Amino acid sequence: MPQAIAETVFDVLYLGFAITAGLTMFIKGKDPLVKKAGLMAALLGAGDSFHLIPRSYALWTTGLEANAAALGIGKLITSITMTIFYLILYYVWRDRYQIKGRKSLTVAMWTLSALRIALCMLPQNQWLTYRQPLFFGVLRNIPFAIMGVIIIVIFAQEAKKADDAVFRFMPLAVGLSFGFYLPVVLFSGILPIIGMLMIPKTMAYVWIVLMGWKLYRQA
Repeated sequence: MPQAIAETVFDVLYLGFAITAGLTMFIKGKDPLVKKAGLMAALLGAGDSFHLIPRSYALWTTGLEANAAALGIGKLITSITMTIFYLILYYVWRDRYQIKGRKSLTVAMWTLSALRIALCMLPQNQWLTYRQPLFFGVLRNIPFAIMGVIIIVIFAQEAKKADDAVFRFMPLAVGLSFGFYLPVVLFSGILPIIGMLMIPKTMAYVWIVLMGWKLYRQA
């Protein structure tokens, strides 16, 4: 029960913040860049809700294993929305720093996104089971991790060059999100306590949303 209370309170605060901030930026923002940041934040909250709400329900009722199918479907939806989240973040980067051309980079991001989503859709992921195959957990996250590395590098380069006070810590926030997420993918099956790393991973995403909010407040 303490876990159910703690997780539910955390999830309500997180989802409420991400969706409210995202919709506010998207609807009220005048700058297309702010609208993109808002869409990104709202998508983050909406996508995560498909996993976190069933998880809270499971903790309060019959347990995680008894609700494996709902949790798995939620995890699939979240995996797809997070991929789109990083694709939008790429376009936030292009708009923020007025990037022209770089077609090969754009093609790479779209290709990695499509590959990641295609891998997520494979039946071998066994989303409806409680313990899913580690191999496909790693496989579908390879293109996702590459997207993350690209985002870290390109934001680090341009934010430093532009002395950007708003997004200067974006590489760190994205790096932390992946740093906390990948051990969960690799080891949570054998050491469930590792799953606790999803809390600081989520806080890293909150930090990213706050950067977008700062942009909105400055506009």
